[in-house]
Amino acid sequence: MRRAFCVLAAVMNQQSYKVGNTMKTIKDLKEWKFKSSPSYAELPIDENPEYNVPMAVKNAVFSKVPTEPLVGTLHLVCASEDALRDLLDLDPVVADTEEFVNFVAGKYHPEGSLTVSHRYGGYQFGFWSDQLGDGRAHILGEYVNSKGEIWQPQLKGSGETPYSRFSDGRAVLRSSIREMVASEACHHLGIPTTRAAALVVSDDHKVWRDKMYTGAARQERAAIVMRLAPAWYRLGSIEILDKRKEPNTMKTLVDFIIKHHFPEIETSGEDKYVKWYTEIAHRNLNMVATWQGFGFTHGVLNTDNVSVLGLTIDYGPYGFIDYYNKHFVPNTSDDMGRYAFNKQPEIILWNLGKFAEALQPILNEDQKQKIKDVRSTLEDYVNKRVLSTYLRKLGLEEMLDGDQNLVDDVLQLMEQTMADFTGTFRQLAEVDNKDLLDKSVLESQWSLNKIREASRWEEWVKRYRQRLEKENVSEDVRRNRMLKVNPVYVPRNWILQEAIADAEKNNFEKVRFLLKVLRTPYDVDEEAEKRGYSSQPPSWSYGLKLSCSS
Repeated sequence: MRRAFCVLAAVMNQQSYKVGNTMKTIKDLKEWKFKSSPSYAELPIDENPEYNVPMAVKNAVFSKVPTEPLVGTLHLVCASEDALRDLLDLDPVVADTEEFVNFVAGKYHPEGSLTVSHRYGGYQFGFWSDQLGDGRAHILGEYVNSKGEIWQPQLKGSGETPYSRFSDGRAVLRSSIREMVASEACHHLGIPTTRAAALVVSDDHKVWRDKMYTGAARQERAAIVMRLAPAWYRLGSIEILDKRKEPNTMKTLVDFIIKHHFPEIETSGEDKYVKWYTEIAHRNLNMVATWQGFGFTHGVLNTDNVSVLGLTIDYGPYGFIDYYNKHFVPNTSDDMGRYAFNKQPEIILWNLGKFAEALQPILNEDQKQKIKDVRSTLEDYVNKRVLSTYLRKLGLEEMLDGDQNLVDDVLQLMEQTMADFTGTFRQLAEVDNKDLLDKSVLESQWSLNKIREASRWEEWVKRYRQRLEKENVSEDVRRNRMLKVNPVYVPRNWILQEAIADAEKNNFEKVRFLLKVLRTPYDVDEEAEKRGYSSQPPSWSYGLKLSCSS
């Protein structure tokens, strides 16, 4: 059975074709079409006669909303060849056409398009925020690719909707670049995530933003990023229906999601809601375990930013840890550190608790108890997943007594010496085990050279060697395992900032180069090395600040 994001369509709208073993892709966008009637058309859609007037929507999952295209001179900042070819059956040469730029800018709608914005609510920083929804995003339609996978392109920054707050509807270039790059980078790292196909910016369409909430607003250029996902439902999609006391709409939506995205669960009878909750919980906990292994910190883990499909969604003030700090907070808006790096598994558990509460109106007493029982197992489940993630980073596969201490201790040594998270694990993979205490060898490894200064480094290395012996892991096996899960490159904030600065001047070379390098983040790239992408971050980068403003 395919996973939820690879659901076989009943009728394939197959527009690419095979010649021998070669998949032919579409080179003319005018030949590319959406499925004639998207599955989400089955759900309650508010006709929204006033279109862009913010309002409290009732008894609906979506609102019908036209896009508001970008105006002025448009530039294609970048496109993901992988996403275009592998997900949408489009030859990457399509990205060079005016039709494609207009597609991403919201001007051109292929046949079969049905533009809607999604209604949802959410707990933001622990407090219920009521209706939120797609305030600047439009789902364009549903495409069934040549592999039978369903993908929904969504434009982010494409105009106001009934869910817009502060009369907005737009996104700016800097945040759009960050989302574009991170979506594709996380995919190639192995993190479950939504994807990004392309990014367009206007020279003339401007919006006001107060980047750091200091009262010093300035005009920035508007941009649109085309995101891709099998579906865009969040925990908050269900929560809003609970808070607004719409149990019939909730049951309709939950049954629909199970039918179209969790078909293996649909025939589970009365237990299908329990199994659905369990699957959502496990997917999201698996996802957060991968985050911990890469030092990825989401920044805004509100319930409206958690996908029911277990995908990383809504890249805002995220960050990949440079020097290790378990309390790392990339979002300046998070004054209390609620969404700090080390708290992410705990927060996903909290969010899943709120999700369980929201489901209560459609559950019977037996189902409620079973979900309660499931919840009692989730903390232990995620703790084991996180530990397993770190053990793989150390070249280990078995889970033995004392392993948690081994992991905790190396992280503590990194924190004490301000050693780099990505750099330390990668260099542990590159240096021979017998040389981990050799000063002359470690001096050439900028991050290991820091951690070796810790008073307990020698003790830890000896314990690590003993642990490898217990599992009978040879040196070749250890290093091969570690090189596959410890990347050379991640989208660090300083690298993104340099790319954004150039892009503001319509020089998109660094953005495009980043997409290229991050397609193979585990392989050394000669040009990336010249640019210092795996070197110690520059001192100025440690002061970079990010906010929710985009």
